[in-house]
Amino acid sequence: MPHGQDVERKNDPASSSTYECLQCGTIVESETHPGACECGGEFHNRAKSLE
Repeated sequence: MPHGQDVERKNDPASSSTYECLQCGTIVESETHPGACECGGEFHNRAKSLE
């Protein structure tokens, strides 16, 4: 990324992350792990690989 075009707080640990329910596909943004989905499935941080 060219100098001066950094997104502020992009890598800040306190910034929001996107989580997806592996069972129903619901997507939420949260600063901490959102726990269990309403459908009973587990949320997974979309920035992490499933491997």
